[in-house]
Amino acid sequence: MESEEFSLPRSRAANERLHALIPGGAHTYAKGDDQYPEDLAPVISHGRGAHVWDVDGNRYVEYGSGLRSVSLGHAHPRVVEAVRRELDRGSNFVRPSVLEAEAAELFLATVPTAEMVKFAKNGSDATTAAVRLARAVTGRPRVAICADHPFFSVDDWFIATTPMSAGIPTMTSELTVAFPYGDLAATEELLTRYAGEIGCLVLEPAAHAEPPPGYLAGLRELADRHGCVLVFDEMITGLRWSEAGAQGLYGVVPDLSTFGKALGNGFAVAALAGRRELMERGGLRHTDDRVFLLSTTHGAETHSLAAAMAVLTTYVEEGVTAQLHAIGERLAAGVREAAAGAGVGDHVVVRGRASNLVFATLDENRQPSQPYRTLFLRQLLAGGVLAPSFVVSSALTDADIEHTVETVARACAVYRKALDAEDPTPWLGGRPVKPVFRRLA
Repeated sequence: MESEEFSLPRSRAANERLHALIPGGAHTYAKGDDQYPEDLAPVISHGRGAHVWDVDGNRYVEYGSGLRSVSLGHAHPRVVEAVRRELDRGSNFVRPSVLEAEAAELFLATVPTAEMVKFAKNGSDATTAAVRLARAVTGRPRVAICADHPFFSVDDWFIATTPMSAGIPTMTSELTVAFPYGDLAATEELLTRYAGEIGCLVLEPAAHAEPPPGYLAGLRELADRHGCVLVFDEMITGLRWSEAGAQGLYGVVPDLSTFGKALGNGFAVAALAGRRELMERGGLRHTDDRVFLLSTTHGAETHSLAAAMAVLTTYVEEGVTAQLHAIGERLAAGVREAAAGAGVGDHVVVRGRASNLVFATLDENRQPSQPYRTLFLRQLLAGGVLAPSFVVSSALTDADIEHTVETVARACAVYRKALDAEDPTPWLGGRPVKPVFRRLA
């Protein structure tokens, strides 16, 4: 079907229902319909494997599933079976379930650079707990975050640094400072400027580019020398870089690290892990001031922990990380070839590690462009590809990749027309998509 004929009337009506009931029309800003072309934001009915169906009955090959969380594909048999086993046994009790010990043992065996772990329901809680713990053990108020990484937490210490800082006191935002990724000299200058004040360095150990040689080891040395806690946010890199995360791949051990996303294959589970000496400050077997580390009513729901155990087992036994890299390599090569063939190889650009691919849409001057992103997304949707990114799952087949590349090729042909016209507007179908972090709606 040509994109000009493609419409989603039932999804459009469902989006109206969502907006009437839920602020923003979604429970995650990155899932909002403002992230999609006007009137072309599918509302999902169900998913299986690498495919989802919308309420209009369209089937899509899906990328970035569940904001990178569903890395094994929807309704993965091993995960579903593990969850189903627990459902009739009760999900939450007044005391810990034995499953909490079993899940912790399996996690720490898979991520041997950590010595203790505490589970939660979302990544923000885990990362904020790491910040609170670092402040407690160092007695220092400031948090230093990597300026080049887009998200760490919904909590004030991070959101204060974004354009959506409404409702957060200025005094809070002043306690968070930033350092650039890959620049040890700039980080040391920051630590020197705020000598004795910075409690932790928080960063994704890797993102869209590999760490410069010696960078992570250099950060480890800086943190040790300046007496602050090194925190790796492994929400994305965890499992996708290696079963033991980026710390397992690059061989640099942080003091604390946080995991989530792929850990539950869509079920709500996250983890704070790290050195026993630090983690125990949130426990009962020490003589220092107690730290309210993580305490969540639903943090250890049995079915979510069972899902995490099934995911960890599947990754190790089936070599899923290697599968993700192989699938991503095939996809990246195909998209690059399609873009080059349409004469837009310098404008539709695939970036990132093979297991975590994103794409950039550049205008006539090779600058990032929301209108050109809108054009591209519109063409992909019309071709049955739902791709806010090109982040793969292990459920993708060769046929799925082939279909995606063919759809990208057709999209790139339209992209070329817009570049030749020096105006993508005729192909947008309405307002452009918008960045998540912006001051005004």
